[in-house]
Amino acid sequence: MEPKPASKLHETAAPARPNRKIVGSHQDDAGDWVADLECGHTQHVRHNPPWQSRPWVTTPEGRASRIGTELPCAKCIDR
Repeated sequence: MEPKPASKLHETAAPARPNRKIVGSHQDDAGDWVADLECGHTQHVRHNPPWQSRPWVTTPEGRASRIGTELPCAKCIDR
């Protein structure tokens, strides 16, 4: 099997994930914290070292301090 030409590799690159502001948070059915984004989508915001270091998720004050902070939204796609 021959490798794809360089021009074809660029065409298959993943679209950019635009940043969206956090407008709130809630817990899912498993008890994990989820950020509510301004676009209406959601994103899990787990504190799970060493993979994700988000100690602010663990307290109400920490979550409140992130309102207005932007996260990349995996469901919104910039084209």
